[in-house]
Amino acid sequence: MYCTERTESRLPVALPGNACFAIVAPAGPARLDAQKASQWFAGRGYRCRIYPGVEEAQGYLAGTDQQRLQDLHDAFADPAIDAIVCMRGGYGSMRLLDRLDFELIRRNPKPLIGYSDITALHTAIYRKTGLITFHGAMLNADLLGAKQQPTESSLVAQLMGQVGAGDAIAHPADFALSCVVPGVASGRLLGGNLSMLGATLGTVAQIDTQGCILFIEDVNEPLFRVDRLLTQLRLAGKLAGVKGVLVGDFAGITVAAMTPLLQDIFGPLGVPVLAGWRSGHCDPNVCLPLGAEVVLDSEKMSLVLQQDLFRA
Repeated sequence: MYCTERTESRLPVALPGNACFAIVAPAGPARLDAQKASQWFAGRGYRCRIYPGVEEAQGYLAGTDQQRLQDLHDAFADPAIDAIVCMRGGYGSMRLLDRLDFELIRRNPKPLIGYSDITALHTAIYRKTGLITFHGAMLNADLLGAKQQPTESSLVAQLMGQVGAGDAIAHPADFALSCVVPGVASGRLLGGNLSMLGATLGTVAQIDTQGCILFIEDVNEPLFRVDRLLTQLRLAGKLAGVKGVLVGDFAGITVAAMTPLLQDIFGPLGVPVLAGWRSGHCDPNVCLPLGAEVVLDSEKMSLVLQQDLFRA
């Protein structure tokens, strides 16, 4: 179901200490150790509810489209659920886009957490509701996979409202950042998986890049395909309004190898570009609040929130 375009940012309420997380699988299938998942949440003072589609598999999809869609709708509608964490990416989220009930989501704003294929949901939900969502740790590979900090700590700090206006989003010091194009810019942080940003052009999930800080990441894509995807965005007019670029992890491609391409694509725009940010298919995987106002300073190598993430 479609609704009118967003008119203002909608912020979810910060999570309570005993938050209940919905576990959903809107994309690909993954085997879940339910006991391990319950113990993980309980060990941190949280609760979890596993939705039916998580236990199903339809080939490369985690359950039927109808089941995956119903799980998402039920998780948003249930007042007992405080946040929604996705099992994994893979493929399948964009199959749900033309049937998502955006009015239901607008009426029941709560954090949606995931990355990779979940980018389709992030961009569609922000475009239609203005709801901030979280490009962060998924259950299987990240949280139950014991990825190193700040994978979990960055997610928890943001969900619990421990970071807000004026705070930097902490980046692990052990991983070097690279200033590709110097400068400072502010805007809404939007983006995610580059392949999904290309695949959803012309759909309800098409990213609105006007005035944004564009975040991109990907996995298993050689450099020429990254070039092709960025060129696709350029030819579609999606780079003209970008204010700055944050380049996340491109597994298998070093920052040094990507730098000439990034300079070629973004240099003519005269916008700051910061590369090497540890978000995406990597360890650690830093959480990013998509839809939030931020300041990107590529020379100081910092990303600072300009707003609180939650209502007071």
